[in-house]
Amino acid sequence: MAGVMAADPPLVFALGASRAFGAAVAGHLGLALAEHEEREFEDGEHKARSLVNVRGRDVYAIHSLYAGDGQSVNDKLVRLLFFMGSLRDASAGRVTALVPYLAYARKDQKSKSRDPVATRYVASFFEAVGTGCLVTMDVHNLAAFQNAFRIPTENLEAAGLLARTAEKYRSEGLLRGDELAGDVEGKVAIIVDDLVSAGRTIDRAAAACKRRGATRVFAAATHGVFAGEAQSVLEASPLERIVVTDTIADGRIAGTALASRVERVSAAPVFAEAISRLHGGGSIAELLGR
Repeated sequence: MAGVMAADPPLVFALGASRAFGAAVAGHLGLALAEHEEREFEDGEHKARSLVNVRGRDVYAIHSLYAGDGQSVNDKLVRLLFFMGSLRDASAGRVTALVPYLAYARKDQKSKSRDPVATRYVASFFEAVGTGCLVTMDVHNLAAFQNAFRIPTENLEAAGLLARTAEKYRSEGLLRGDELAGDVEGKVAIIVDDLVSAGRTIDRAAAACKRRGATRVFAAATHGVFAGEAQSVLEASPLERIVVTDTIADGRIAGTALASRVERVSAAPVFAEAISRLHGGGSIAELLGR
């Protein structure tokens, strides 16, 4: 691990609204979060800096890039980029960004003339501030994600977490997106996707299952975005329950009728294991069962 004092434990930071998730990750490693300062200025500018010496250390910064908690996606992205740059300027041995939910990952190709390819631009931002590696979970298009970055990347998977939770519903049918293949009549169907945004895709899929005779319908998705009309769409949906991870906090639906139908499982153990393996030179492929 060139340039990194491997004998020292990793330093784990978590910014803003990702602090609770970061504390859970650090806890699984037997660590406390490294101390840092975040300041807001009257003109809307901000800064974040480490309050501990990072020189030569293996450093991990956690921030999930979704809109919420009074900050836009862009607010959170810029804060993380500036913090990553400050860690490099402070002579950290290696800096790794852990981004449970990666913003702009769905804009990975041109769908109209002169469209931006935002995934590639975001990749260049992380590279420009000296990020050594970026780790995310169930990115929307894995090939596009891997091709966009020129630094090492890791895409963790929530399949095991979701499968263990969904298993209790005794599923007999499996559906991805809104393509229905096979017989679900008289069976329990589980719809699997990488994220739930406005909810229309899984609602259509659930309705299709019901029309084909499914007795019960559940959904499992890594990222619970729940944007736009998701609350009204999903409250009227035949879905009995939606299982998501905690890569995105539940602030958007907290206290709503939909919240009572959403079950969250923690992705923190997977990210903690990824840090352990990256720090110790272990295999992420083995973590993913490959």
